[in-house]
Amino acid sequence: MADADSKASRLSGPAEPLGPLGARFDRRSPFFVGLSLAAGMAVTAGAVWLLYVTSGTLVLIGVALFLAIGLEPVTGWLAGKRLPRPVAVLVVVLAALAGAAGLLAALVPPLVAQATKFVDKAPQLLGDRGSPLGRLAERFQLQQRAESALHNPELLTGLFGGGKALLGTLTDILVVAVLTIYFLANFPKLRAAAYRFVPHSRRPRAILIGDEILAKVGWYVLGNLAVSLIASVTAFVWLLVFGVPYPVLLALLFGVLDLIPVVGSTVGSAVLALMALTVSVPACLATVGFALVYRFAEDYLLVPKIIGRVVRVPALVTVVAVLLGGVLLGVVGALVAIPLAAAALLLLREVTFPRLDRA
Repeated sequence: MADADSKASRLSGPAEPLGPLGARFDRRSPFFVGLSLAAGMAVTAGAVWLLYVTSGTLVLIGVALFLAIGLEPVTGWLAGKRLPRPVAVLVVVLAALAGAAGLLAALVPPLVAQATKFVDKAPQLLGDRGSPLGRLAERFQLQQRAESALHNPELLTGLFGGGKALLGTLTDILVVAVLTIYFLANFPKLRAAAYRFVPHSRRPRAILIGDEILAKVGWYVLGNLAVSLIASVTAFVWLLVFGVPYPVLLALLFGVLDLIPVVGSTVGSAVLALMALTVSVPACLATVGFALVYRFAEDYLLVPKIIGRVVRVPALVTVVAVLLGGVLLGVVGALVAIPLAAAALLLLREVTFPRLDRA
């Protein structure tokens, strides 16, 4: 100890009262290498665990950000008309709430009435052996299976779980709505903060590419909603003309399913055809023809005019992206798959391929 005190007094000087820096640690020493590996593995395991625990919340945040990007073109256009940003956000939010309230006020009463009527008449429709649907139900014993399910003692537990799931879904919708408003109000700040992570020398090009991606996502969301609204109105008119029961319920379901690319309209068309089968076989065949014609018109007329000018994704890439998105994140993944695929194609075309061509 005395020797150490003597050396410490010699190291201390006016310029460096606490002595000079010592030699650097040998980063190739077994102890340092092992410590670095252990720390890296611990950090990686912690990050994976954190992603697993917060995956549900991260999905909600992603959906809210996706919706905010979709509403940003309208908000930015209003802000460009010399409206303050908070006022523009308030106008967009109030317009969205007013549209949702009007839609619910117009749809909920007939929707509830038709849904109740459908539940009451479902056993009669399945038990009518003279109708095509009744013969189909008799062949596959749908009525017996439905009755056995109703008398199942586990039905109460299932209903309780369904109510709990419904409450959780409503809570998630409220969280997404609040986050969307916050993201929309602070969108310019979030955009600037994201670009600050890019080195200064590459920031201008990153801004050009990033803004192009944001525009693609925004116009895709608005365009997809417009196409879905057209699908609902068209299906409602068709169902009224042919006298298919529950037109409001079926048209709303068809429009919601049409939001899901590739598979949504197919599933919705199958539901419409199945309900038209309760009227007659010709009505069912005509509904199938309507579904095919509408699918052709949507794929080759509506989508290219409304969405295709901004989001250009090859058909093969669309199918693969929707399938992968559905497997990874379910319905949410299928909804966001196409704009994400468009963003990936843009990055490949503008960044990756030019570098590979110069290599």
